[in-house]
Amino acid sequence: MEKQTVPYEKIVFVCTNERASDGPPCCAGRGAVNIHASLKARVKALGLGKVLRVSKSGCQNRCTLGPNIMVFPDNVWYSGVTEEDLDTIVGEITKDVVTE
Repeated sequence: MEKQTVPYEKIVFVCTNERASDGPPCCAGRGAVNIHASLKARVKALGLGKVLRVSKSGCQNRCTLGPNIMVFPDNVWYSGVTEEDLDTIVGEITKDVVTE
């Protein structure tokens, strides 16, 4: 095993958990897969891929509030996220990243 430091300033976890259609609500059923793809594309287009990692996550246990996004190390949690919220979220989470 090799221990390393995290190579990103921030990691953004987008819940893309999918449950059976007859089960309780889930983030995937509310558009989280598209939100993840759009967020990842925005970060790449801004040239922030080396400092900001956008990852899929499993259930964040807040299904009724989803889609959900967690940002570390900021300890910020966004719930009820829509595509329209992504520019605001990107602005908030990148305002203090170092891009050099």
